[in-house]
Amino acid sequence: MSQLHYYFPAPVPAAPRVVEADVCVYGASPGAITAALQARGCGRSVALVINSAWIGGLTAGGLGNTDIGNQRTIGGLARDFYRRVGACYSVAEEWRFEPHVAADVFLRWLSEAGITPWLREYPAAVERHGARLVALRCESGLVVRARQFIDASYEGDVMALAGVSHVIGRESNDEFGETLNGVQVHETHQFERAIDPYVVPGVPGSGLLPGINPEPLAPIGSGDAKVQAYNFRLCLTQAPDRLPFPRPEGYDSRHYELLARYLEAGWGELFRKFDCIRGGKTDTNNHGAVSTDFIGGSWDFPAASWPQREEIFQAHVRWQQGLMWFLAYDPRVPQRWRVAMNQWGLAADEFTATHGWPHQLYIREARRLRTDYVLTEHDCGGRVRAEDGIGLGAYGMDSHNCQRVVVDGCVRNEGDVQISGFHPYPISYRALTPRRSEAENLLVPVCLSASHIAYGSIRMEPVFMILGQSAALAAHLALARGEAVQDVPYHELRRELEAAGQVVTWTAEELGVGYEPEAPPPSEPSFSRHKGECR
Repeated sequence: MSQLHYYFPAPVPAAPRVVEADVCVYGASPGAITAALQARGCGRSVALVINSAWIGGLTAGGLGNTDIGNQRTIGGLARDFYRRVGACYSVAEEWRFEPHVAADVFLRWLSEAGITPWLREYPAAVERHGARLVALRCESGLVVRARQFIDASYEGDVMALAGVSHVIGRESNDEFGETLNGVQVHETHQFERAIDPYVVPGVPGSGLLPGINPEPLAPIGSGDAKVQAYNFRLCLTQAPDRLPFPRPEGYDSRHYELLARYLEAGWGELFRKFDCIRGGKTDTNNHGAVSTDFIGGSWDFPAASWPQREEIFQAHVRWQQGLMWFLAYDPRVPQRWRVAMNQWGLAADEFTATHGWPHQLYIREARRLRTDYVLTEHDCGGRVRAEDGIGLGAYGMDSHNCQRVVVDGCVRNEGDVQISGFHPYPISYRALTPRRSEAENLLVPVCLSASHIAYGSIRMEPVFMILGQSAALAAHLALARGEAVQDVPYHELRRELEAAGQVVTWTAEELGVGYEPEAPPPSEPSFSRHKGECR
């Protein structure tokens, strides 16, 4: 899998190549694509700089079973994307699609707009003139000079290089008067049986098994710098040409000892999140106490250098490839589960450059902007309502586990929160705009200003598409008016948003009552959890 990398450094930095544009958009996310498309649709010249060899982020990288809070909140270019995908399957819209179809849609869309992305570009510095960004410099020698910048990356790199205030990790509940932030121990994705954490069961002096934090559990609700777990969303199939799960270099079954003990204790929900998409394939996500989530492996990623991120990326590859190998071949896995797992494999026609393995790491959370408006669980729950909404959030507050600890002699997961049951809520324009003194011409639609737990609701791919488009419309107005993004009049921005088909307000009559998502129409396969098959 020679092409399975996060970081593709230029062998020798080239002589500077200078590109000038009205708007520089940075990031591999679908929000970067909709930002670039909207800016170009407004008649602006665009430079789309992507820190990846591929476009479309997670939407084209394995997350084909779209996370939806309420379909009626999704408008504008985001809705257009799902319609374009639907056209590929001869239906009006499709929300459960194959990764290569999403990638093809994005590529054709950019081509239609006359946008050629700059791939494998890794920012090294930002040039400023006072409170304005004037250029983005990349390691390859590429220099993009622009009047407006949009950091639509999952990582928030341009924001950080510009010296804009941001945070990493979890706030305490006390900081914003929340109840679900900070350290949390819940029963979702939790060990349902008592599992011994020690190398030699019952002997603390033998040391802890791999992946368990030796520090004691901190008080519930206390803050820290820990980051929720990342993983790869696997596209699996039972087709005859499926690719077998690869054995990663350096595979060590001891890393899966916790799972072995859990299986021996009787746990057996291995196929719970083999969610079916088109083509008889799956979008396979984490499920359970030990899963594709590499718990504890993401903490250093947000602020790491490019080579360090590559190391963390490869550690995630080894963890998840090793997990699939373990489940398919290790004799400690009950035979019935090994037989069932071997009926699955990687889809041969997906991610062909990386032999069926997704190229996009699911970076669930990295840096978050810190500005004068911070979205919190009070926004999600409707206790606070922003009056300058540029899109709607509707998904439940969803945080994955951050660590494993020992409690009363047993291993416990910590950090998972799954809370739903609220109405769609507005996402404030101010949450995308840095403080004026820090950057007057930068918008941050993905790593926006939100508490950790509120970000767990916002961080869905359709929402990133919505916010990317809204950011581009704001950048266009700032250019037209010759003013800072903080000074764009909301009434003018809202008029542009609504003309572009964005949904910025909701009522019970318009969008339905409550959180429960409107189920998308079934895709071509259905899934039997008992038989473990797509059909």
